[in-house]
Amino acid sequence: ITINENADPTVVQDMLMRLDELFPWKHPAYRHREGNSAAHLKASTIGISQTIPVTAGRLLLGTWQGIYFCEFDGPRQRSFYVKVSAI
Repeated sequence: ITINENADPTVVQDMLMRLDELFPWKHPAYRHREGNSAAHLKASTIGISQTIPVTAGRLLLGTWQGIYFCEFDGPRQRSFYVKVSAI
């Protein structure tokens, strides 16, 4: 899960392009037999969680921000969990 600009769809294209350059699907050094080492590396780079403040029942995001649920080894069915904590 990551947060980034969500107004221009080319942001997603640019992010995916650079991640593919950094972690190509085929690389002679990969040893993982399933063939999805690139997906594991991308997922670890992006991370697994975000903390987002909630004010008056709404997510406190910037004007152009959106939340991306990233799946690099799919498409497949995934679940996500939301934890709401009061301070």
